[in-house]
Amino acid sequence: MKHKNAASLLMLLIWGILLVSSCNRTQAAPAAPAAPEPPVFAVNTTTAVQGQIQDYLALSGDLVAGSTVDAYSDAAGKITQVYVSVGSQVRKDQSIAVVDPSKPGMNYLPGVVKAPITGTIVSLPAQVGMTISQSVSLARIAGGNALEIKVYVAERFISKIALQLPCNVTLDAYPGEVFRGRVTEISPTVDPSSRTMEVRINVENPGARLKAGMFAKVRIITERKDNIVKIPAAAMIQRFGEYYIFTVETDPQDPAFRIARRKTVVPGIVVDGVMEVRQGLRPDEEVIIRGQTLLEDGSRINVIERVAPLE
Repeated sequence: MKHKNAASLLMLLIWGILLVSSCNRTQAAPAAPAAPEPPVFAVNTTTAVQGQIQDYLALSGDLVAGSTVDAYSDAAGKITQVYVSVGSQVRKDQSIAVVDPSKPGMNYLPGVVKAPITGTIVSLPAQVGMTISQSVSLARIAGGNALEIKVYVAERFISKIALQLPCNVTLDAYPGEVFRGRVTEISPTVDPSSRTMEVRINVENPGARLKAGMFAKVRIITERKDNIVKIPAAAMIQRFGEYYIFTVETDPQDPAFRIARRKTVVPGIVVDGVMEVRQGLRPDEEVIIRGQTLLEDGSRINVIERVAPLE
């Protein structure tokens, strides 16, 4: 009898253990997997600014005297004296040279050649002992400090050229300095062989520092826009005929995060990597300029660098 009671007690104990184990297994059932966190994209940004943009044609040419006048003798003869040299400053009616018109058996009073204008001697063919005629120039004089640059514009850009367009001129002789000029003369014809048109640019010469013969680089400002919104052109994305950019906003669902907001824009001119935005963007908005190609509207972002705004 005692053995039966012990056996029954043992069976009850085993069933109790199994029941508790089953309950524990039921309570420890695995939970449903958590939703994955959305990816965060690293980007660089800058701020859209309001300012000026200038379109231009880049050309080059040599500086030449803006207005020159040749000095001639009234009579043919031999040059006996020369009073000036190249670079000399002369006044109007100042003596330049003496020409003796005498011939064998015929003596005449020497004639004095005078400067027709006030300026600088830029060319002096006259040499003592030379025999010249009335058609030979003794000296070439550039009036004042006026200088010009002769450039040639390709046919496809002719429609952009007009008189009085402003120009920026730079020279290797004065690195970092910009001299001002204006378009003063446009050729009425196009060279049929080179398909170019000659344009002359008058250059300001403060202090007479610029010299004829110097090589100059010219930017003819063909279009200037003020008070426009501009950003780096690298920010623009074009897909399926649509132009858009991404700006930076705070995530409305979690203010601890920043998100990219896609904006459709209307681009304008692009000059040296700077783009005009005609519509769709306000000044001072933060614009993504690197890392935007994989973004979608609302993507979470991490701004790793803020680039200084355009000047």
